[in-house]
Amino acid sequence: MKPTDSYADYLLTSQEDLSQIRSPQALRERRVMMQRQLWEAYDSRDVLGWNASVNDMHDRLMKHAVGLCEHEMEEAGFGLPPVSYAFVVFGSAGRREQTLWSDQDNGLIVSDVEHADKETYFAEFGRRLTDILEAAGYEKCEGKVMCSEPRWRRTSTQWAQQLEEWRSDLSWEPVRYLIIASDFRWIAGDPKLAEAWKRTFYDGLRGNAELHAAILRNTVRHKKTLNVLGQVMTERFGDNAGDFDVKYGMYIPLVNAARFMALQHDVEESSTLRRMQRLIQLEAASLPLIEPAYEAFLTALRLRSMTEMVERDGLLQSSGYLPNAELKKKEQFYELRDSLVLVRKLHRVLQRQLRFAERRRV
Repeated sequence: MKPTDSYADYLLTSQEDLSQIRSPQALRERRVMMQRQLWEAYDSRDVLGWNASVNDMHDRLMKHAVGLCEHEMEEAGFGLPPVSYAFVVFGSAGRREQTLWSDQDNGLIVSDVEHADKETYFAEFGRRLTDILEAAGYEKCEGKVMCSEPRWRRTSTQWAQQLEEWRSDLSWEPVRYLIIASDFRWIAGDPKLAEAWKRTFYDGLRGNAELHAAILRNTVRHKKTLNVLGQVMTERFGDNAGDFDVKYGMYIPLVNAARFMALQHDVEESSTLRRMQRLIQLEAASLPLIEPAYEAFLTALRLRSMTEMVERDGLLQSSGYLPNAELKKKEQFYELRDSLVLVRKLHRVLQRQLRFAERRRV
């Protein structure tokens, strides 16, 4: 397959095909088939096209899971949704950066319209939907960022109150929740509810220097990947000794830096690449670093797809580590090292910015 070909066209499964799926088990089987096709079609020369198709796959699967849940609720005697709602995603799904392996990070926004059965219906709906997604191969989130949890399943008014509470408390956990919420994207249901949520979120952040500093405080946590001599640091012990941690050593630091700068400059994109593109257009601070950071992020996406993988029950899982054998390839190693030098520079810029913000508070 050539990089110019359409991965979406390559997939044998269309939207109409998914409409014939009637159970979570059948949805899982279709996912296994789709991910196998995508993996066989992988071409490192078109990592953006491939990444987009992987996330199109996940979007279609999750949207269909929502439909399955509505049908299951009706069959169980709960009837149709009593009011409108929106199913939304956070994390890598919100950024459209999911890999072929992916867990759950999602929530529900429920209409404020009064209805006696609303709370009972959506509590059961959230529980069933996370179960359906799990059956389809999406592991439940260890941090419980799922619509089965009351914190991530609220009416529009309750969400506005929750966001305000998080903004008003600059301690680590509320700020972490805000950071999670910033990687927000609508998947199914009423898009107007999602758009209103988005307006509430960004209006509350705009011009809030203290909150920006708190977000930056959470952002500058960074796994050391280069030693004092500028050499790449691999894992020293354990099953991945000698391998490189792509996720936490390279990918996540770039995600975090782009997210913070986007929030600081009122950029309302959730995708890391789109955030970087918009920051470049705005000629934001640290522009000389943002442009090469964009290229480094493309490298991170490519290396993520090269990490060690295993297949369990038809579904792929990855450790997130680049094998030592890949590091021995000279061109690839230099590309990784150059990207890590950029990550370190970007991290130091953010550290200086945080120190300046902290001095202003004194």
